[in-house]
Amino acid sequence: MKSKAKKSKAAARGVANLEEATAWLARQGIEEIECMAADLAGVARGKIMPVRKFLGAPQMNLPLAVFYQTITGDFPEDMGPVSAVQSDTDIFLNPDFATLAVVPWAQDPTAQVIHDAFHPDGRPVEESPRQVLRRVLALYRERGWQPVVAPEMEFYLVDKNTDPDYPLKPPIGRSGRPETGRQGYSISAVNEFDALFEDMYEYSEAQGLEIDTLIHESGVAQMEINLRHGDPLELADQVFMFKRTIREVALEHNIYATFMAKPMAAEPGSAMHIHQSIIDTATGENLFSDPKTGEATPAFYAFIAGQQKYLPAIMAILAPYVNSYRRIAKGSGAPVNTQWGYDNRTCGLRVPPSDAANRRVENRIPSSDANPYLAIAASLAAGYLGLSGALSPSAPVDIDASALGVQLPRSLSESLRLFTEARPLVEILGETFVQAYDRVKQTEYEIFMQTISPWEREFLLLNV
Repeated sequence: MKSKAKKSKAAARGVANLEEATAWLARQGIEEIECMAADLAGVARGKIMPVRKFLGAPQMNLPLAVFYQTITGDFPEDMGPVSAVQSDTDIFLNPDFATLAVVPWAQDPTAQVIHDAFHPDGRPVEESPRQVLRRVLALYRERGWQPVVAPEMEFYLVDKNTDPDYPLKPPIGRSGRPETGRQGYSISAVNEFDALFEDMYEYSEAQGLEIDTLIHESGVAQMEINLRHGDPLELADQVFMFKRTIREVALEHNIYATFMAKPMAAEPGSAMHIHQSIIDTATGENLFSDPKTGEATPAFYAFIAGQQKYLPAIMAILAPYVNSYRRIAKGSGAPVNTQWGYDNRTCGLRVPPSDAANRRVENRIPSSDANPYLAIAASLAAGYLGLSGALSPSAPVDIDASALGVQLPRSLSESLRLFTEARPLVEILGETFVQAYDRVKQTEYEIFMQTISPWEREFLLLNV
């Protein structure tokens, strides 16, 4: 198992075009290539083809409908911005050769590459999550700004569960026993799965994924991976690839890795915290800090204010499923507010301790089930609206912010209403995307409402 990753060397760093990709694929002895793009849920969609075919015609075609598919595999009856006929027409996906990397868990020498989606006339596909993020980053670039992000991803390791009617359980570690109590920051609890994490590091290195730290979170067999800070598009690609990686590694060790926001009722939820700062491209300085005094700038406060104002409206993206809102509850350990504070983890927006050069804002609201492209895009869009409008935030909070009450929508349906009504956000993210996202999520919600839960049978069957 480990030998596959060691033989695979590293990701294709610096590959910029088809000629360089051809040489790299030959050096690696690659036989097949996975051509993929993330759909609205962050699921990898695409085709697997022989390298010879890929090199002969690197552009692939897929139906537009891949960006209208729900997490259950269904499609909205009303596609909104497109007709049923239009949704079945082809779009074209071009490889971003900078994302070319090996697939270290594959049995045969295989590579993967992430694609960007375009219409036949060359227009970007607005429904594509990667395009949504590119659209937001273009607004920053026009202002001479370069966002920098660092995602933190929480996830659970769980015992294999083939019957969805049964609750999830923690897996058996090398001691032969499952965790029975919360082991936050425990080294020995991580060591229970040493073999798994050794493979995870090797597979990640083979793909060029830059893992910074691994810790045990507060839940039973709950882990957190921090990625090094960098360009938002590159980091979104890394989160997308890492999710695939840890799920594959876990399966090789006969357990599951899950990014569900709230997989177990009695355990904390899983988040995808996003650290954010902005670089002035002309000076290379952090826009959030005065280069002379080191003090926080008006831009720093405006960015926070934009996040505060629009967090409720982007909850449909930061918490994209019914299950996501089980994490956003008082007493859950997750922030339920739009407050901000210095090193205050009870706030939705935290300013971590740092020197002036590394001053940043941590958005603690996104859940780990969020599409990384969309979550980063939405969070940066909210900050951009604060910057462009020179908004002012509320005063920082130095108490337990949960005592101030729940300030975020508590359901997917409420979140979608706020999302579609927030015109400034709609204009930034794109009308077509917002309509498509709303249709897909509304369909998922209606499908969920057709399911009767054990709670309903337990308390309503004979009592009402």
